[in-house]
Formats: sequence, C-alpha cells, structure tokens
Amino acid sequence: MYQLDGKVAIVTGAGGKQGIGRSIAVRLASEGASVAVCDLKDVGTPGWAGLPAVVDEIKCQGVRSVGLTGSVSNSKDVASLVEGALSEFGKIDILVNNAGAPAGPDRVPVVDLEEDVWDQVISVNLKGTFLMSQAVSRHMIQRGGGGKIINMSSVSGKKGAARFAAYCSSKFGVIGFTQSLALEMAEHNVTVNAICPSLIETERVYGMASALKPDPEISTEEWRDVMVERAGASNPLGRIGQAQDVADVAAFLASSQADYLTGLAINVAGGSHMD
Repeated sequence: MYQLDGKVAIVTGAGGKQGIGRSIAVRLASEGASVAVCDLKDVGTPGWAGLPAVVDEIKCQGVRSVGLTGSVSNSKDVASLVEGALSEFGKIDILVNNAGAPAGPDRVPVVDLEEDVWDQVISVNLKGTFLMSQAVSRHMIQRGGGGKIINMSSVSGKKGAARFAAYCSSKFGVIGFTQSLALEMAEHNVTVNAICPSLIETERVYGMASALKPDPEISTEEWRDVMVERAGASNPLGRIGQAQDVADVAAFLASSQADYLTGLAINVAGGSHMD
C-alpha cells in the first residue's frame, strides 16, 4: 500500500513481544522496508527471545533486518546504533523513536517521586528521542536530504494527569521537540511528526497496573484486566487500542503519502482524546 521498497528504517524499543515497536517494525517490513530493530540487551522475557525473534519475523517477509542493542539515552550507544544500521544498509530513510522508560515506578504523586526515577523517564523518553534524532538528522543532511522521523509521544503529552508527572513531562517535551525539529529539517525535505497513543494493550500495562492498583490485596493481573476493560468501555470506538493501530499510522507517516505533513502530533486514541 505504501511502497517502502528500497527504504531503510531504524526502530527503537522494538524487542518486546507485544510492544508497539515490534508492530511498527513488522509493519514497515510488510511495506518492503529493510529494518534495523533496536533495544536493550535484556529485553527478552521467558518464552520470548527479544530482538532475534523480531529480526527473524521480519526476514520471513523477504526483507533484510538486523538487531542492534544499546540505550538511546547514552550518546555512545546511540552512535553505535546508527553506525550499525549504516554499516548494514548504507543509509537510513526512516527513524522511529519508540523506546520508552519502564512504566510503573514513576506513576506516583510528585511528592513521592524519586529523583532517579524522574531522571530515567526524561532520559529515555525525551533525551533518547533527541539523541537518536540528532544522529540520524545529521546523516540525512549529509546524504543530501530526504527522510522521515517519527517520534512516539502520547495523549499524555497533551494533557497532564495525576501520578503521571514524569511521563507527561517527557511526552509534552517530545511534542515540542518534534515541532522544533520539523521546522529545522523542512529545508532538507525531512518530515518530523509525533504519534500520540492513548492506553495501548502492551506489556507496559502490567507495569502501570502494579503501580496504580488501589488495593495491595488486588493482584496486578486482576488490576491490569480492570484497566483494559475500563479503557475499552469508556472509548467511543468500544475497545482499547492495539499496537497495530499505532503501527498503521507510523507506516503512513513513513510513506510518500505523508510528504506534506510535518510537525504534527497525531492522536491514536479511538476518539477518547480529540485535542
């Protein structure tokens, strides 16, 4: 549909089994793009191999893929990730900044928020987006311009919520960064947009449920199910968002059909957020 044959994408935070990053990487591959998938070394979980499994899944679609490990909040790791993608594919056409800090420890009132937890959320969600965008933007300019940068924000980047101060701050920042970079990269024919999902049914919901459950007697699994049920029941479209919903928007933004869109923060929320 979007004809990404010959394009090369790099997707961060792509090693989770149910994650948005994996869905985006596989979706871009289905459109013909070669994909470098990135994540931390320890992203694998029991019964799930992490990046190697995503790489194999992409290769099964008949396109090239490579798995790269490192932290997006570390400038040396970022340089290694970008150099690894360039060594494998020779160029980068699409960057998807999807890596996110673990959900849970930060979901507390500001008066109880630990400084190191705040720092981790800002470092991964906002600084990581900056470092990856900076490195890939330099490459795109040096090779003559043209490209797509897609940043993962959130509906929480548009409206604050209690117990979400660190997360909201980071995601508000991503939107501001997206707008600034969009203006700077326009002359180089590089578009920069943000995606703002509502609650998406991924592994991260479990971490949120662990922090947000109102009664210690309730199991995390039970409260996770409650959160998912409530999100679906309150949504105008009658369901909680899925990773594929976000991946479909990312594929559009990565394509030539979105060439005249830049600086946007697009909600993927089923109508629950319209600002």
